Parts: sequence; structure tokens; C-alpha cells
Amino acid sequence: MENALTAMFIFMLLGSIIAIETKSILSSVIALGVVGFASSVVYLFLAAPDIAITQVVVEVMSLIILIRAVDKAGNIAMEKRTQSISAIFALVFIGFFLSFSWIALKETPLIGLGGMNVANYYLRYAITEVKAANVVSAIILDYRAYDTFGEAVVLFTSILGALTLLNPFNKKEKINKGS
Repeated sequence: MENALTAMFIFMLLGSIIAIETKSILSSVIALGVVGFASSVVYLFLAAPDIAITQVVVEVMSLIILIRAVDKAGNIAMEKRTQSISAIFALVFIGFFLSFSWIALKETPLIGLGGMNVANYYLRYAITEVKAANVVSAIILDYRAYDTFGEAVVLFTSILGALTLLNPFNKKEKINKGS
């Protein structure tokens, strides 16, 4: 599984580099979409299907919005920036990002071992602390209430966004057909 995660991270890194270096805005948006969908696969590998589903929903909405924006802009090729100041800032940012990522990865427990402390706490105290009917209700509605609320907000927002973008009741088409 670690090899698969490493491969996915390399794939995401390559997609990010392509998104930065390509001259076409549409190609850049598509490469970013690939990176987002790959991150949802990583969440599935890490046994977090709820986060993976949320990531896919957000990614689909982002891609729809960005592709429509690029389509309206005419897909004009991006100009290559060769300013030395922006290159220096980018290198400094990449250095900080890689340093902090290395520190975080060294401190992260092996997959599957770190979450057991939290799970044991939930199982031991969920019924007595929360006074819920069962452990699942206690976890979802009390311990992880903000997370559950956030996921619900993301799903409803994505549905509203999809309805707005796809707009099955387009007034312009009705006006044109009626004339």
C-alpha cells in the first residue's frame, strides 16, 4: 500500500508541474482536475471514504466552474513569466513547503496505527458521556458534529452549484422558443 501511495503522490506532483508549466489555460485546468481526483484516490487508500467523496464533489464543481470560465475567456494562451523575483519567491515557498512536509511526514504514525487511540476513546466513553442511543449516533452527532455539518454543507452547495451551472430551466431558451 505504501508503494501505491508513493506512486499516487508522484502522479500528483507530475500533474501539478504540468499544470504550472503548460501554456494552455484549459490544459492547466485539466491537469489540476487530475491532481484533485488523484487526491481523492489517496483518501480512499487512507480509509477515509467520506473525505474522498467530499473531495470528488468539490473537484467536479471546481472543474465545471473553471472550464466554463476558460471557455468564456477564449482559452487564450498564458504568457510565460520570466521575472526573477517571482521565481525566487516560488523557490523559497517550495523550500518551506518541502521542509514542513518532511517534518510532518516524519511525525506521522504508520497508516492504521495512529487512529486507534481516538477510536478506543470513542468506544469507551461514547454512551456514558453523550448519553446517546448507540455509539454511531454519539460519534456522528456529538464528537464529529462539525465535520458532519461541513460535509452536509459541501453536498448541498455542490447540488445548488450544479443546478445553477446546468440550469435546466433556462429562461433565455424559453423566451427564444416562445418568440
